[in-house]
Amino acid sequence: MDDVDLSNPELYLNRELSLLEFNRRVLELAKDESIPLLERLRFLCISSTNLDEFFEVRVAGLKQQVQLGVNTPGPDGLSATEQLTRVSEQAHTLVDDQYRTLNEIVIPALESEGVRFVRRTHWNTEQANWVREFFQQELLPVLSPLGLDPAHPFPRILNKSLNFIVTLEGKDAFGRESRMAVVQAPRSLPRVIRIPPEITGGDYDFVFLSSILHAHVGDLFQGMTVTGCYQFRLTRNSDLFVREEEIDDLLMALEGELPQRNYGEAVRLEVADNCPQATAEFLLRQFKLGPEDLYQVNGLVNLNRLLAVHDLVERPHLRFPPFTPSLPPGLAPGTDLFQTVRHADLLLHHPYQSFMPVVEFLRQAARDPDVLAIKQTLYRTGVRSQLVDILVEAAENGKEVTVIVELRARFDEEANIQLANRLQDAGAHVVYGVVGYKTHAKLAMVVRREKGRIVRYVHLGTGNYHTGTARAYTDFGLITADRTVGEDVHKVFQQLTGLGKVSRLKRLLQAPFTLHSGMLERIERETAHALAGRPARIIARMNSLIEPRVIQALYRASGAGVRVDLMVRGMCSLRPGIPGISDHIQVRSVLGRFLEHSRVFYFENGGEPELFLSSADWMPRNFFRRVEVAFPVTDEVLRKRVLQETLLNYLADNTQSWALQKDGSYKRLKPASNQKPRSAQNDLLAQYSTT
Repeated sequence: MDDVDLSNPELYLNRELSLLEFNRRVLELAKDESIPLLERLRFLCISSTNLDEFFEVRVAGLKQQVQLGVNTPGPDGLSATEQLTRVSEQAHTLVDDQYRTLNEIVIPALESEGVRFVRRTHWNTEQANWVREFFQQELLPVLSPLGLDPAHPFPRILNKSLNFIVTLEGKDAFGRESRMAVVQAPRSLPRVIRIPPEITGGDYDFVFLSSILHAHVGDLFQGMTVTGCYQFRLTRNSDLFVREEEIDDLLMALEGELPQRNYGEAVRLEVADNCPQATAEFLLRQFKLGPEDLYQVNGLVNLNRLLAVHDLVERPHLRFPPFTPSLPPGLAPGTDLFQTVRHADLLLHHPYQSFMPVVEFLRQAARDPDVLAIKQTLYRTGVRSQLVDILVEAAENGKEVTVIVELRARFDEEANIQLANRLQDAGAHVVYGVVGYKTHAKLAMVVRREKGRIVRYVHLGTGNYHTGTARAYTDFGLITADRTVGEDVHKVFQQLTGLGKVSRLKRLLQAPFTLHSGMLERIERETAHALAGRPARIIARMNSLIEPRVIQALYRASGAGVRVDLMVRGMCSLRPGIPGISDHIQVRSVLGRFLEHSRVFYFENGGEPELFLSSADWMPRNFFRRVEVAFPVTDEVLRKRVLQETLLNYLADNTQSWALQKDGSYKRLKPASNQKPRSAQNDLLAQYSTT
């Protein structure tokens, strides 16, 4: 392959378009009749929420590049302007499909199950009276209609809030002839309201807040005639920017920036599809948007608010069956985890296995008189976190508690500021990592005195210290007393809390220092093994794969005959199936009940396999702008277990797996006539669930 230019843009898929393809796959789950109906509704809402974030961050970033004149092409050769054009085309198609799925598939299916959305045109007298009463009691007191005239300019519109543009005729009490007004729906009210069963005769009949306001908007403009009322919703740039090198206190700077997130530059306008063109163009001018930024929708402009219905309807057969995560064999409640881990490493596969041993590990440390110190990284953990409660207890018990809180975890900044303040108030040492680098590594270390010597116990994970997501995301966690691993983790914490040169780690690979080079070396080693006729294979799973040098190394490995199996849940810039370049590479994406979040990297290594678990995807930000770790699973039994459960098992999936095609599209796999249906997640549920 020496004569092949591996930087050729034709060898790379665009990351933004790949992310839209991911949301298309999520939406496909909403159409899947094998999935319980309320879960299909949830997947529809997730596809909408994902698209919101895509515009808030990715599209906003592209627009900023264009404004600043930064039009340098990416690896795929597309400039920011070209990407925006293609994104607009595909996003419009995706949004149309979302609403078609809602109106033609999900809503009729829900109605057949007795879950109805009662339209204004179908209200009977009793229902109409109930709606009027609700409007008068709950809605009218908190509404503030804003007329538009020279004394009342267009109001500031909150990011992703529900609003109505109202067209009017006539004069108000002061003789003014205002032609337009804006009504902003209060965020304190639900967007979907359950009507009492005695009013409709059904247990689960709902009305949209927008329908209630549409029906009674005239009450807000007494003496005037409402000629039109149309929903709209604005999406804004929500990426916070803080120039860390020029500030003295990151926490105070972020606290100052957070309120501005809701008023960033506009990037998308959603309006009801019955909104007249002239009115839509008026709104576009207010927000300095072009026609390509307009999305006209047949239904709620805030589609993700339908997620409330998933929680309100108590119909077990419309949900995934409940399951109880298991505990590892021999690990009963109350087990002394330090004694257990001294004898053997403890590997946990979430959510199939409970996250509670991790919680208990830290709880026992907080209360153990022999424990001297606890150190932990926190990226996303939630406002009401058991783990934070435990760290507070440990500090109050006199332990030396040090917590690296990543204040810049996107959309969790406010929660992390609150928990940082709480930990500091309890006497814990709280630091915010390293300027210019997000601390994304998942590490906890307990320092314990045993028989006159210091012993380190550590937990390393692929996912966050969040008990909620540990039930919804697939992740691995390893608790070990391995001395070398403990020394490595100790050195990482020293880097994060102090100053000094980078210490050489013996077992762990660490970004931004050795993780990228370590992965490249191992991919190149497989290439050398294949050329020498030795066993060579790469199996890797992650959320995203877009780093060009890693992709080029994988192309070279494929060209040498290495079989490369990749499981990439979301973005993938590698283009498989190119003759002579990537014809030995297959890329799968598995989607299902749980969000696939584990990062696992396996290298055959000539018959002496290596397997790493990691907090990092194969992206430039993870390799070069974050503190990440990859840790080896050295115990042969545990390594084979990870290989089987999360790699080979997933490669055999033929029901929830999509294969990436070389044109960037994805094809859902189906069992062949001689195959049994296989679902990796269902197999693991059957293996581990205690219910």
